[in-house]
Amino acid sequence: MHERKALMMKLSDGFISLPGDPGTLEEFIEVYTWQKIGLHQKPCGLLNTLHYFDPLIAFFDHMVQENPERLLDELLNSSNIRT
Repeated sequence: MHERKALMMKLSDGFISLPGDPGTLEEFIEVYTWQKIGLHQKPCGLLNTLHYFDPLIAFFDHMVQENPERLLDELLNSSNIRT
């Protein structure tokens, strides 16, 4: 798994997570965390079709309220793949 993620990080220009399973969430959180701690500056996004990621975004908002870090500044969030 680590080798696949390392290759994904090396070859990707950015990351877009589509609605998926816990593995998808784990991969998104990892690359987003890497962005937040400065390991890369590649864009990270959520394709929020049918409001699938609304609870996750609400949780991020909650974390910002509790710890007012600029958590969501770089996160791309769209319900449309064309935007």
